[in-house]
Amino acid sequence: MHWLQYLSGHCLFLLVCLAASTLAISQDERVSDFFERHTGTSGHTNNWAVLVCASRYWFNYRHMANALGMYRTVKRLGIPDSNIILMLADDTACNARNKFPGSVYAKAGRHLDLYGDNIEVDYRGYEVTVENFIRLLTGRVDPSVPRSKRLLTDDRSNIFVYMTGHGGNEFLKFQDNEEISAFDIADAFEQMWQKKRYNEIFFMIDTCQANTMYSQFYSPNILATGSSEIGENSYSHENDNDIGVSVIDSYTHWVLEFMEGINKTSQVSMQNFFSSYDPVKIRSHPGVRSDLFQRPLESALITDFFGGVSQAEIFPVIEDADVTVQHTTRVSSPDRVVSDPVSPQVNHNQGFDKTNTTALVTQKDAITSNARWKEIRKWTSVAIVGFLVGWVSFAR
Repeated sequence: MHWLQYLSGHCLFLLVCLAASTLAISQDERVSDFFERHTGTSGHTNNWAVLVCASRYWFNYRHMANALGMYRTVKRLGIPDSNIILMLADDTACNARNKFPGSVYAKAGRHLDLYGDNIEVDYRGYEVTVENFIRLLTGRVDPSVPRSKRLLTDDRSNIFVYMTGHGGNEFLKFQDNEEISAFDIADAFEQMWQKKRYNEIFFMIDTCQANTMYSQFYSPNILATGSSEIGENSYSHENDNDIGVSVIDSYTHWVLEFMEGINKTSQVSMQNFFSSYDPVKIRSHPGVRSDLFQRPLESALITDFFGGVSQAEIFPVIEDADVTVQHTTRVSSPDRVVSDPVSPQVNHNQGFDKTNTTALVTQKDAITSNARWKEIRKWTSVAIVGFLVGWVSFAR
């Protein structure tokens, strides 16, 4: 019987040590674990979408349907209108030749009206120009431009840029009046990177020879895809006899078909998405450029760009001899980003001076020292409790 008491005492000792070590986990670790449980590896806290239909005239009905189809998809997956910039070069919904006024359809059966009542067009008609598009991306807009027409992104923003229209080798036409080149977009993205206006960009374009439009990109964290190779056309998918024109392009149609199987919590990767491309169905050869993208496509979720996010950053309390600075929790929702004054996030229109840099280094050292002492206190508590329980069990 003595050996049973001895065994039970040791079991009690092990159980108490295990419980003590579990309870000793710091509150900061629990909070961090809570917020990071469903967070991917992107590091972004907000999503934006820039959707551009660069064609006007009734016979380009399908290009407007392309953009509106993407608009419906990103809204369904959680990106609010406040984070969507929609540019439509023409209003086919109100065209005199539209047999169904106020409506735009992307399928011959006309089961889903893409225009509907709940749509916000930010740039319409002659507002859709190369200059306005470049100014939108780079943030170099006139002070009179309202917030609804601004891309209010930061270095934690993932941006989905979709463009559709008529194009060729390294150019896309705007309203059959001017062109934007692959060099123009590449330089605009570089300005955005230098000004910390994005975390990652997913660029998609549906036009003839679309893959040439991302050939000149050189900025980091950009993933790009297009509908057709150099020298190859991008074709329409189907016509509607009542409407009288093609209602959607083939590439965009199959992309939207794939996206119908995605919801806000889907774990489908970008690699899965690109693997779904079928040149036979699309009738062209879509391309993908990922050499500038710093994450494996298998770990990049499609909702990192098409879905809305609501993530949080936790900043601990930093205590100094003279002043105590409270780092608050900064919560990022799809339509608002609240920056606390002591986080590394800075205003992109202002410089980051030496004083701020020194302060951040000091704060970082304080955080490291505080975490080290917490770890020491934790394991010291475990050792003391274990010693006391063991001493009591042996004394019995």
